[in-house]
Amino acid sequence: MDEHSPPPPDHEFTPPPPPPAISGSPTDFLKGVVGKRVIVRLTSGVDYRGVLSCLDGYMNIALEQTEEHVNGTVTNRYGDAFIRGNNVLYISAAETV
Repeated sequence: MDEHSPPPPDHEFTPPPPPPAISGSPTDFLKGVVGKRVIVRLTSGVDYRGVLSCLDGYMNIALEQTEEHVNGTVTNRYGDAFIRGNNVLYISAAETV
């Protein structure tokens, strides 16, 4: 049998399994990053980096060990910070989830 001949009829071809799908909703992601370091980007372009303490359905966010970053430079450090949800552009995990 050469490389161009079909497999024998008694051999069934089994396709490889599909790659694992990335599953999970935004809610699953947010639940998974509570207690972990996150980056919160505001609509103004300012970033807040800290440990996500909690958040609600309006995307109001409480952070601990918070640093404020403007243009990539730390401009302030806060113990705790509360960010109103209507200012949030996105939340990103700062560490592997």
